[in-house]
Amino acid sequence: MHVLRARSAATALTAATAALALAAGAATAAPTPPPPPGSAHMGMGVVEHDGQGGLPPGAPRAVQTEGVDVSSHQGNVNWAALWSSGVKWAYVKATEGTSYKNPYFAQQYNGSYNVGMIRGAYHFALPDNSSGATQANWFASNGGGWSRDGRTLPGALDIEWNPYGAQCYGKSPAQMVAWIRDFLNTYKARTGRDAVIYTATSWWKTCTGNYAGFASTSPLWVARYNTTVGELPAGWGTYTMWQYTSTGPIVGDHNRFNGALDRVRALANG
Repeated sequence: MHVLRARSAATALTAATAALALAAGAATAAPTPPPPPGSAHMGMGVVEHDGQGGLPPGAPRAVQTEGVDVSSHQGNVNWAALWSSGVKWAYVKATEGTSYKNPYFAQQYNGSYNVGMIRGAYHFALPDNSSGATQANWFASNGGGWSRDGRTLPGALDIEWNPYGAQCYGKSPAQMVAWIRDFLNTYKARTGRDAVIYTATSWWKTCTGNYAGFASTSPLWVARYNTTVGELPAGWGTYTMWQYTSTGPIVGDHNRFNGALDRVRALANG
């Protein structure tokens, strides 16, 4: 009996020691490092912050048009396969901050156009990096321009969770609204078009205070990975585009334009 008690005590002590060691290891584990500069892309924070539900119904009640968005993560894209699958429009990451340019931009931007798609470019915003005007000029000069050829969509401002640090980039809601306004005004001065705003409702509410003042000019591209689009940011009564999944066929990020193909073309024409 004494031997059994001694063995039980020793086992308990060993287990307690292991638990303490595990807890100490967890406490001293290094934090996950941020991703490398330039690696940000549309929707990379959606699942972490908003979660992910099911896919929307395959046959939407209103006519909608399938699209995709791509960045350097997709590399050289098989545009012919996407076109054959029913994808008719695309957005391609052009720039990030004030120094990054997508090395696959030409293949993606021209390749989508060459198979017949209506395409546009987007800029991943880093509001803690430089002013909105500076980033809008960088974008417009490096792939984010626009022409009335019926096949080029206005540039999109990708404004969402900061993958490199604090989710609101260290800005108050008023400062964030001012930064976005600076970007939008400069982009319109450069191109003659109002930029599309890509965002997620939860981020917009947190980081802009749910500001409603851009809805009258900028089309909304909302990110939500679920069966319905859900609540929209303040001011917008409807969405123009909806990024509904990051796990779609051929390339992950799939979207629906809220209208038939002629409405996509109308947005391109301005």
